[in-house]
Amino acid sequence: MNQANRILSTYTADVSGVCSALYEMGGMTVMHDASGCNSTYNTHDEPRWYHMPSMVYITGLSEMEAVLGDEEKTVRDVVDAARQLSPRFVALAGTLIPTMMGTDFPGLARMIERRSGIPSFGFSTTGMSSYVKGVSTALAGIAKRFCPDEVEKLPRGEHPSVNLLGVTPLDFSVTGTVEAMRELLEEAGCPVVSCWAMGSSWEELMEAGRAQVNLVVSSAGMALAKVLKEKYGIPYVVGLPTGEGMTKEVLAALDIAAETGKDQRPAGGRRISEEKWESKPVLVIGEAVWAASMCRGLELDFGLPARALCPLELDAGVLDRSDGRCTGEVEISREMKQASLVIADPLYKGVQPKDVPFLGFPHEGYSGRIWRREIPVFVGTSWNEWMRKGVER
Repeated sequence: MNQANRILSTYTADVSGVCSALYEMGGMTVMHDASGCNSTYNTHDEPRWYHMPSMVYITGLSEMEAVLGDEEKTVRDVVDAARQLSPRFVALAGTLIPTMMGTDFPGLARMIERRSGIPSFGFSTTGMSSYVKGVSTALAGIAKRFCPDEVEKLPRGEHPSVNLLGVTPLDFSVTGTVEAMRELLEEAGCPVVSCWAMGSSWEELMEAGRAQVNLVVSSAGMALAKVLKEKYGIPYVVGLPTGEGMTKEVLAALDIAAETGKDQRPAGGRRISEEKWESKPVLVIGEAVWAASMCRGLELDFGLPARALCPLELDAGVLDRSDGRCTGEVEISREMKQASLVIADPLYKGVQPKDVPFLGFPHEGYSGRIWRREIPVFVGTSWNEWMRKGVER
């Protein structure tokens, strides 16, 4: 029963992760569900819904169709819609009911593609995993299918050109962090070729192979990084430029990766010594790359020992021996008791021990739009300013 939560919420589901990853690509994304997952997605998980159009639909699975397994109707409806809308591709994503039905999503996608002539994907999401798996699967699937096998590399400048991988509003929201990250890299002499998948056109995404290095800024971007490395031999760097010290480490890692061809993980460079453990480290709870980068930034810029606690499935290989993974609120509360300060989404305050300070850092993929206006720009020195106020408080 330690894994049964009565206070804490759940992270955005994998089916919403697929929709979020593909939102700006000009495809038609179809949730296979009765209805409910669609409203959760557009109301709580997708801040672009109200100002940027996208073809996201739901099949309207009926009880009789679920009982009898009438998949012909699903295929027919999707094909009819695709012929009218002429999307760049069709993506069919699963939820809990079709999972219990044993739906063959790749099989349905092949039928849809054969009848419509439009490239189609079938993502076997279940609604029971988190968004990182959905985003990861969708981005990797697009790159495998559409990115050309051969491209002409950009001329190498003083610093390498980069792709940003694993960028969706679920981790970065729409409060300016993505724009600030691109600006930071451009000012440092690292041209951004593409951003997977916010703020880049389809044509820019298809030119990803021209970059010298991939910068993985969330665990959802790791599968894509491996696809692009296999296709083009592009090395990757895992980490977020959170704060002055971490920004320097990320930029240095980009240069090293471009020169040596070897992958770098500045986000995983933390090592808490035994004497620092005695003073109780800061505990950062959240997505692995974000949390690990935050921890490294706290050590470099504030001299604070910090450890990450990841409640999600993917970690991009950045968690070290001092970090932890857990999802149950009893275990999370126990971990909080060992901290000098907890940094996490405000919803986690529900299981926060009273004698441990708490610093709320809202996350769109956990608490949705509730505290969106309070999400800070968490790259470069903007992070330092926000964090300094929080630590002093």
